[in-house]
Amino acid sequence: LKGTWHITLPAALPGYVAGMKQGWAFSWRSLMAAEIIASFPDLGVGLGQLLENARTASDMAMVFEAILLILFVGIAIDLLVFSPLERWVLRSRGLLVR
Repeated sequence: LKGTWHITLPAALPGYVAGMKQGWAFSWRSLMAAEIIASFPDLGVGLGQLLENARTASDMAMVFEAILLILFVGIAIDLLVFSPLERWVLRSRGLLVR
């Protein structure tokens, strides 16, 4: 049990972080798809619904703005949450030089 806690889990931590990063990307895309498919007026307008409303209204400027906003949020979460976590884990395991 101590070997698992002190050797196996720390060795697997970089893989766990990579899996969390991929899970975030998949869930973000799924959320946008779900918002495009289903709308609930009680919850307000999400980014996916904003994109769908702009597409329906043929407002290409708003479509591009919604796409850029979705991209910005995805990249921001990656840069602010997962990249620092990944660097910390890799550095603490001696797998990152800088």
